[in-house]
Amino acid sequence: MIRDTEKFNSFIADVRTWVREVAMPNENLVEENAEIPEDIVADMRERGFYGWSIPEQYGGTGLTTEELAMAAMELSQCSVVFRARVGTNTGIGSEALIADGTEEQKNLYLPKLASGDVTGCFAFTEPEAGSDAIAMRTTAIREGSSYILNGTKCFITNAPIAGFFTVFARTDVNDPTYRGITAFIIERDTPGLSVGKPYKMMGQSGSPVSEVYLNDCRVHRDNIVGGVEGMGFKTGMKALNKQRIHLSALCTGPAIRMLSEAVGHAKERVQFGRPIADFQLVKALIADCQADIHAARALILETARKRDNNENIRMEASICKYVASEMCGRVADRAVQIFGGSGYVADYSRIERWYRDVRLFRLYEGTSQIHQLNIARHTLEEKK
Repeated sequence: MIRDTEKFNSFIADVRTWVREVAMPNENLVEENAEIPEDIVADMRERGFYGWSIPEQYGGTGLTTEELAMAAMELSQCSVVFRARVGTNTGIGSEALIADGTEEQKNLYLPKLASGDVTGCFAFTEPEAGSDAIAMRTTAIREGSSYILNGTKCFITNAPIAGFFTVFARTDVNDPTYRGITAFIIERDTPGLSVGKPYKMMGQSGSPVSEVYLNDCRVHRDNIVGGVEGMGFKTGMKALNKQRIHLSALCTGPAIRMLSEAVGHAKERVQFGRPIADFQLVKALIADCQADIHAARALILETARKRDNNENIRMEASICKYVASEMCGRVADRAVQIFGGSGYVADYSRIERWYRDVRLFRLYEGTSQIHQLNIARHTLEEKK
């Protein structure tokens, strides 16, 4: 749902300009230094990038799901690292609170997330509980009015720089189902919470990801998201359903960028006395990329509108994430093929970096295989 077309078009134009004039010229610098310069981070804060999906009454922009998806497609046409820096605040780092937080919790934390003064993260995955989320081993044992948390989370985006953690733990150790899981709000300086060193990763250099350790970490019962035990898994799924639409859009922006880079190269690269864009097999690669991008974009926006209309989009959200992440991988592979040897050598093109950066999309927030199972399960249930 677009609330005000003229106003939104102006907003999108501003994002597009920033991407091309600020972010893109600094992509190599970010890759080399493995961090975004602080002046650019401050600029993103000033422009309100951190608060896109946070309601206006808490200091955010209050974008609808459709507006957020379209904005994400623009922002993600620059290096993945830029969108990752703000992505947790505009996505799963705030969405649990937006969905189920108490009014007191929302008033305390959402304005800080919206301004970018605090970076949020979503501490769900564990070494033995990734795709099998129910196998969560982190515990939260009640002791009077407090809970003592122990466990390890892994692959947590922005954990090294986060000031705010949404942590999921098992409050009922005798209930191995999702009903025994509770979500907690934990601030960075809470004793017993610590983070590991950023991982050395295949791609996305400059996006800090690490483990989160909970060692007798004591939090008050007021830190339970929504104030109710045993609702954490449902809260997490609410956050992920929206985030999967958001992430799908964030897969589509890079595909648009890679196709643009590939087309530019195909027009300039001469072989056999002609630009390679003249050759039919190269045209076929370009056509397949364009068709994939258009199909994913249409699916994402349709699903976003359904969510804005309060329709059940659990299956559609999985389809979006599966289709868009796989699409992005195919586009990356075709782009390298169009560039040829130059696509494999970092000295000659940016495609080599994009190829590595986007590979993660098919893994996090549900692997492609998990989404295939989700889609099949929902489909079979519908046919009962």
